[in-house]
Formats: sequence, C-alpha cells, structure tokens
Amino acid sequence: MSAEMDFFIYLLEYYAEHKKTDAGNVLKEWDEHGITQEIYDNYEMYHQERIENAFEDIDSLLATGKHAW
Repeated sequence: MSAEMDFFIYLLEYYAEHKKTDAGNVLKEWDEHGITQEIYDNYEMYHQERIENAFEDIDSLLATGKHAW
C-alpha cells in the first residue's frame, strides 16, 4: 500500500471519529459530494499540516466545493 493510501485511510478514520460517525458514512458523503479524489490528491498538503487543518478544509469542500485555503 502506498504512503498516500495509508494516510488517506488514517485521515478518513480520524475525520469520522471527529464527526462521531463511521468511516463508511464519511466515505459515502465524500463520494456524494464528489470530493473523495480531491481529498486523496491533497496528500502532500494534508500530510504536512495539523490534522485539524485537513478537517477544516474537508468541511469547506463539503459546504462550498472549495478549499478553505
């Protein structure tokens, strides 16, 4: 498994915990909003920052379709 996929799974699980749901529900929501690949592709940015920054960006993508930064 690639480092990107390892981190994506980590991010997915911690985001689900943060939202008090499970990873399956989060992935479904990301897929419904068409942002799953965008999140995966932002490995470099998310991996270098605090996990809370990634959560804020994901929340922005869900709400507006645009990155928080």
